[in-house]
Amino acid sequence: MKHVIFYTVWLVATTAGWGQQKNWKGKFEQLDQLLPTPNSYRTSSGAPGENYWQNRADYVINVEVNDETQRITGSEMITYHNHSPEALTYLWLQLDQNILAKNSMASQTQPSRVIDSIPTRFFAGAVDGYDYEGGYQIKSVKDAAGKPLPYTINQTMMRVELPQPLKTGEKFTFGVEWSYREYDRMKFNERGGYEYFPEDGNYLYACAQWYPRMCVFDDYEGWQNKQFLGNGEFTVPFGSFKVKITVPSDHIVGATGWLQNPRQVLTKEQQERFERARKTFDKQVFIVTEEEARKKEKERSKKKSTWEFHADSVRDFAFVSSRKFIWDAMAVKIGSRAPLAQSLYPKEGNPLWAKESTRAIKNTLEVYSQRTFDYPYPTAYSVHTADIGMEYPMICFNFGRPKKDGTYSQRTLEGMVGVIVHEVGHNFFPMIVNSDERQWTWMDEGLNSFLEKETIRLRYPGFDYTGNTPEGITSFMKGDKNIMRPIMAGSDNQGRSFGANGYSKPAAALTVLREVVMDSALFDQAFKEYAVRWAFKHPKPADFFRTMEDASAVDLDWFWRGWFYSTDHVDIELDEVKWYQVKAEVPNVEKKNPRVKAGDLAAKPRAKAVDFSQGPQEFTVLNSGAEAANSRASEFRSLVDDKAIRAKVEGKNIYELTLKNKGGLVTPVIIEWTYADGSKEVEKLPAEVWRTNEIEVKKVFLKEKQVTHVVVDPIKATGDVNTSDNAFPRKTETKFDQMKKGN
Repeated sequence: MKHVIFYTVWLVATTAGWGQQKNWKGKFEQLDQLLPTPNSYRTSSGAPGENYWQNRADYVINVEVNDETQRITGSEMITYHNHSPEALTYLWLQLDQNILAKNSMASQTQPSRVIDSIPTRFFAGAVDGYDYEGGYQIKSVKDAAGKPLPYTINQTMMRVELPQPLKTGEKFTFGVEWSYREYDRMKFNERGGYEYFPEDGNYLYACAQWYPRMCVFDDYEGWQNKQFLGNGEFTVPFGSFKVKITVPSDHIVGATGWLQNPRQVLTKEQQERFERARKTFDKQVFIVTEEEARKKEKERSKKKSTWEFHADSVRDFAFVSSRKFIWDAMAVKIGSRAPLAQSLYPKEGNPLWAKESTRAIKNTLEVYSQRTFDYPYPTAYSVHTADIGMEYPMICFNFGRPKKDGTYSQRTLEGMVGVIVHEVGHNFFPMIVNSDERQWTWMDEGLNSFLEKETIRLRYPGFDYTGNTPEGITSFMKGDKNIMRPIMAGSDNQGRSFGANGYSKPAAALTVLREVVMDSALFDQAFKEYAVRWAFKHPKPADFFRTMEDASAVDLDWFWRGWFYSTDHVDIELDEVKWYQVKAEVPNVEKKNPRVKAGDLAAKPRAKAVDFSQGPQEFTVLNSGAEAANSRASEFRSLVDDKAIRAKVEGKNIYELTLKNKGGLVTPVIIEWTYADGSKEVEKLPAEVWRTNEIEVKKVFLKEKQVTHVVVDPIKATGDVNTSDNAFPRKTETKFDQMKKGN
């Protein structure tokens, strides 16, 4: 109805938009030319194609942790399955420990500078001040028969030559023997290592990237053998693991997979507690109590025990070992399954960890399963060690430590819960939905940070959580564009943008997508579709973009282009609000002058209003005959009912809003109207309102009641970096406000 009444206003606005071609920057142009061409491996809908394939690697590993020398020694047999349509003449493995080898590419390319009063811990890292010889010592590479295989080590990658081409459908088994000296995490800010406790002389080992691992070979780029430089994490194929871990017999071990030999490594009482935990859903069961762990700290067993773990359909394997561990666990109901949530932590983590860790695992598995798919693995560990948050299949390492007297702040609590939720959540992204972390950090960290935020919102409503939200990302978004990178830049090329672009910006973007662009139900359905389609597969960005559109019927190319491919930000200004009412009298322009145009009778322009104190401005709406006399509408033989239309707008309030896009990132516009009677109304304009003019839009609204206040983005849901120009009338500064600014 309003479309008909204000036909002349609409026509002027539209024509002005198309006429200002300099304002059109292609923000609504489709992404087709930026995305790879769909094929039989990856379809145009974002789903795996009928010919989708992926290779597999199965491992049998024996490893020993020497608690006296901190040396890790192991041997592995790898069976590599070639499902690709081409023959392979060599294989690539990742040697991630080589990032700490002398003269590694990572150390050579890491920027450093001299800063006065720099702590020794950080200064030593810049000048190679630690007495540490890192990197793998490769003892041998042999085929299944024990015959040596030629190999070449290039920094963090190792190429193994095959005796003959590995054809489609074939498999090849070979072995590697290696060792390396585990590093002190206090000295090296890497993902594994050990923590030393001088008070009791014990170590806590968190072993990650500890064995030579197969690279991914896929349909997208062949071998993913980009060097490991630190930020871009790991791309690893799925497979099975059978791992035997030899440690001092007084150690407790947690690992990827399910413990196969509890009778050999646990006491009878521990076995009984473990089985009771598997059937307990309301609270955790302590398998090793704090009192028992404190007693163990004083022991130094000279005997060894071998813990055996098996895991299938996983992309990696990590483990922890220490005599300091307290161990609690409880079952979690997920569909038809009951995975075991397990926590391992030294006494230094209590009382916080006993209270919160296992409950956080439970909350994470439940919320993530609702949003994606039922958690498929038999267990999920949360392990405490200082100053880290790192994830692996079924196990993660997390920070959050109380003070020595056991007290802790709300900030410590929220940080500890947040990191557990985040790292346990990584079981879904990328441990199951297995994206390429070496290239696109956001595909695992960003999606996971979004679900972390959702879990905190749903299960911890009292937390002061603004991270990963549209409001929380604004300080980054309005930063220096000269050093800022878009989300789609490679992981190791992000520079200062790494944290925001990998984690918080994509999480905030998905929040805007769920809460503002789409509705929550439609988003959740599409997001689940992506997770289900690509569970236990290797998705790429285009697969996510295409699936979200395919499953929702929402054209999102403008959204991906703006949020993921550009450094634009949201900054919408409510530049002006004009208040109108329609004049009661109707001039008979058809008889007086048939060539008079509607615009000739427009109200005399007023000065730019700063509030509503001038009252409404009247303007003329002509009868339909006047329109017909001056346009192609004269071809019609009928006219609209002028009186009926006038009756519907008589005495009503008409508001024309002028919106300016100052940040460049097009966005939906949320408008809150406050009326004279104190009531409020919120309405939303889709982002497509900018499609004909990406810089300025005028929009007319008909209101029954008189408006006293207009606010754009009232709850800061769009990521607008400057909301001070979002209201009309503008807030006037008091002397007190000016004094505060001066201070």
